[in-house]
Amino acid sequence: MVYYLGVDAGGTSSKSRLIDGTGAILGEGKAGSANARIGTEELHETLLDVCRQATDQAGLGAEDIATIRCGMGIAGINRMGMKQKLQTLTFPFAHVIFSSDSVIANLGAHRGGDGAILILGTGSVGLIKRGEDSSSVGGYGFPISDEGSGAALGLSAIRHALRALDGRTRPTPLSKAITKQFDHAIPRVIDWMDDAAPGDYAAFAPLVMDYAENGDEIAVSIVTDAALHVERFIETILARGATRCVLMGGLAERMKPWLKQRIVARLEAPMGDALDGALILAGYPMPPQEG
Repeated sequence: MVYYLGVDAGGTSSKSRLIDGTGAILGEGKAGSANARIGTEELHETLLDVCRQATDQAGLGAEDIATIRCGMGIAGINRMGMKQKLQTLTFPFAHVIFSSDSVIANLGAHRGGDGAILILGTGSVGLIKRGEDSSSVGGYGFPISDEGSGAALGLSAIRHALRALDGRTRPTPLSKAITKQFDHAIPRVIDWMDDAAPGDYAAFAPLVMDYAENGDEIAVSIVTDAALHVERFIETILARGATRCVLMGGLAERMKPWLKQRIVARLEAPMGDALDGALILAGYPMPPQEG
């Protein structure tokens, strides 16, 4: 029996999917953030955990686990020296191949074929694939990049909340909802900031979207600005000759109503998800999409 294991390790959460040679799903797993920024040791533990959940669910023994071909897409893998560090980590599988979360998302979206994606999750990044060549747009890391992402929305909301607390701007329902989580105390926000990761900022994104959809003027301005960045991403991707462009990630569907209709009309539906892409990376011959 041949087994394939795909892992999607993102800034907010990590997921795994184990299949056999027929494509039947045998087990899945979910764990916390596995972004390369959390440190090699913690990253290794999270990856092992999410993989173990899938193999335990499938009831595989050590001998079967040792035959697994595994593909992992990891957020932040392109940071200097990270790929080399990952190569030193030990996994109980026959073969492990690492790539970025954007690469596996692209592979899944187009079932290994040519095309482009824009991921709107904790971070944001565009990736265009043509044959063996690929190029990226953005995705340099929070806070210097990741425009239109969950982390960017959260950062803007936190800044608004602080300005409302010290009197520089008028409080809104959004600012009150955020500062309530810190007992409306600026020192608590600062203390939180010292250890906050991109995923912590992104945790506020659903709140921002909720209040924007309910007409909060500051939330609307934050989301409107994010939408402009997303539109520019898509226009740049299409200008580079991408044949298909797919919007992916946790914010994708909620952001679409804020985009110009002519932009949305040029987007395609994904043929698969990032875990499908991780399985393709592992070597699974993903069949073409029916229809």
